[in-house]
Amino acid sequence: MSERQKIDARGAFCPGPLMELIAALKLAQVGEEIEVLSSDKGSAADIPAWVAKVGHVHVGTTEQDGCWTIIVRKAK
Repeated sequence: MSERQKIDARGAFCPGPLMELIAALKLAQVGEEIEVLSSDKGSAADIPAWVAKVGHVHVGTTEQDGCWTIIVRKAK
């Protein structure tokens, strides 16, 4: 398994973190995971909703000290 790609979108507001994720997914290989760090609470709901809609996998979301970590696996 390759190193998980990280996107540090802390300080950016929606749709910034999602736009960065979309750009990263275009370059990723199927099966690769991308970890998005976001200080925007909206990302914790918006990113998993978008991921489900387009057919990728939402691996999980955690929150610590106002920073959400959202992990997505490219599925297609």
